[in-house]
Amino acid sequence: MGKRFYIETVGCQMNELDSELVIAALLEAGYEYVPRRQDADIILFNTCSVRQHAEDKIYSALGRLKHLKEQKPGKIIGVLGCMAQKDQGLILKRAPHVDLVVGPGQVARLPELLQKLGESGSPIVEVSLDRRGVSQQRVRASFLPLDRKERPSVRVTPYQAYVRVMYGCDKFCTYCVVPRVRGPEQSRSPSEILDEVRQLADQGCLEITLLGQTVNSYHWTEGGKTWRLSDVLAEVHEVEGIRRIKFVTNYPCDMTPDLLQAVRDLPKVCPYLHVPAQSGSNRILQRMKRGYTVEEYREMLAAIRETIPGAAITSDFIVGFCGETEEDFAATVKLVEDTRFKNSFIFKYSPRPGTKAAELWPDDVPEEVKRDRNNELLAIQNRIAEEENRRFVGQVVEVLVEGPSKASGKQRQSDGSLQLTGRTACDRIVVFPGSSDLVGQFVSVKIEAVSAVTLFGHVLAAEAAVS
Repeated sequence: MGKRFYIETVGCQMNELDSELVIAALLEAGYEYVPRRQDADIILFNTCSVRQHAEDKIYSALGRLKHLKEQKPGKIIGVLGCMAQKDQGLILKRAPHVDLVVGPGQVARLPELLQKLGESGSPIVEVSLDRRGVSQQRVRASFLPLDRKERPSVRVTPYQAYVRVMYGCDKFCTYCVVPRVRGPEQSRSPSEILDEVRQLADQGCLEITLLGQTVNSYHWTEGGKTWRLSDVLAEVHEVEGIRRIKFVTNYPCDMTPDLLQAVRDLPKVCPYLHVPAQSGSNRILQRMKRGYTVEEYREMLAAIRETIPGAAITSDFIVGFCGETEEDFAATVKLVEDTRFKNSFIFKYSPRPGTKAAELWPDDVPEEVKRDRNNELLAIQNRIAEEENRRFVGQVVEVLVEGPSKASGKQRQSDGSLQLTGRTACDRIVVFPGSSDLVGQFVSVKIEAVSAVTLFGHVLAAEAAVS
């Protein structure tokens, strides 16, 4: 079996982190990473099941690989992640040329499974236990953690890193497949998290993002003390070399005063909070089993803004959920207009097999209605975002430079500079001309123009990336 592998990632930051750790583990095992699919002996897809579109994309890619497999039977094709856990053997039925199906709780075993595949030649399906009809202890044990065999070169930028603080989810929103495919909530020990952060800082990492499906639900009891996310933030804040700390994604009911005070009082913790609302209608929120009312969500937002004036707040919304009426959608529009989020991620409802919504209610909002509502809400949010961004014109913001912008690639401008991109502490994207030696540094950028998603400006000064 050849040793060159390629991995394509679809989905959230959790998947991005999983892919980084898979790459590091395979490099450790003697495999060679290649950036182009056509150069690989092993082609891996790290998949998402949150929406149908993500799954369709993977099945389409697998279909296109059928002829390649016929021409080169020695190629290994693997499906990893959430879709693997959800569909399991169905993947082999739809794409018999697939060799590996590995759920997110089993990807830690990937080097071992590749070796086993090389010995047997038979397709392998390795997934964690289903949560139904099995003890929670056994289910938890079947979701194996991915150890960080850290290699800065596998991250998109060596100056930024994700650190997982917890696995899984116990909220069971009726539309969501995550509790089924990611398993029960399991927090990592504070000492393990801190060791990982220190390791990253020693490698020159400046910004970390703490990850969890509901990151602010974190709790850990040890030695008579119960740790909350605010306690973890306080400890991470003291790690020398780390300049910025972010955390996603938050659950509205767990946005506690101690957490808001930590964001306010710890200078390294960014005033950026992603707190999905999903709907502005109490009837729909109840159907979604979100656990709060619109009034309670608004109270939570008011507490954020009172405690952290100027905080950047972002949200998620699903339009066209089962039974959503024009009145329900109008309530969502009102919430967006009233709360003026920095930005919102807006999605059309997609039924997920195995969820309560798919079992209980028909997907009865027509596709064209979903599309129209999606476009209308997106237009409203973009208008608000651009209006909010205009207050930055003329201001100077601090930006961690990430690299060339996607639009420019590595193409140089007429004066020899690159179009660079980075983010502010409040997670706003900033684009500006500059030289490549600014990558990985904090720079002061004066903002000259804005769009709904981007601030544009020029560099005033740069400081070396030191602690």
